[in-house]
Amino acid sequence: MAPQEVIDKYGAEVVRLWVSAADYRDDIRISQEILIHLAEAYRRIRNTSRYLLGNLFDFDPDRDMVADDLLLEIDRWALHRLQKLIQRVEKAYDEFEFHVVFHSLHNFCAVDMSAFYLDILKDRLYTSQASSVQRRSGQTTMYRILSAMVRLMAPVLSFTADEVWGYMKECALMESVFLTSFPKVEEKLIDNALEARWEKILAIRSETAKVLEALRRNKIIGHSLDAGVIL
Repeated sequence: MAPQEVIDKYGAEVVRLWVSAADYRDDIRISQEILIHLAEAYRRIRNTSRYLLGNLFDFDPDRDMVADDLLLEIDRWALHRLQKLIQRVEKAYDEFEFHVVFHSLHNFCAVDMSAFYLDILKDRLYTSQASSVQRRSGQTTMYRILSAMVRLMAPVLSFTADEVWGYMKECALMESVFLTSFPKVEEKLIDNALEARWEKILAIRSETAKVLEALRRNKIIGHSLDAGVIL
């Protein structure tokens, strides 16, 4: 399978992703199925970055950043998860476990962000007053997540990281993401008690979703927002 053929079909970033996703201690495998899976993973990471960028269009970090103690609880949970991601990715780079870098970044985008945090956050972003603490708290969190994420992915998804960086306010201070340093773990944002509380909330949410799905199948409700949940 010629690399140029793969690049022509999927783009160079997917080839880079394939290299990083391969555990070189095992046999290295490539196939159309693997490439399709990696192309989907790449789109997930890229679309998450694009969604974050799209909702920061009116956010100026020098003017609108919300202090840590004023952030909403779910925003503090998201930043806690970000610190865990930084820890895992930095350790993986140090130990040359590049497949861990790929899986950690992809899971963060797919599970923590798309399937949960950003899905909940969108209502607050779209309906709260533009300059309200609620909306700015979400934007502050998204900005910090994107700033860290783009630097963590830069050694692997080089073109994408630099492209995203070019649309961020930070590019006015530093022209390229490759002139910056890796994000540092902010110990004050690590809150294991908060994570344990949200693990319980997520477990309840999962059980509730099963009940709501059964109600939808039986035509009792049309949408989950049609239901009120009593715990």
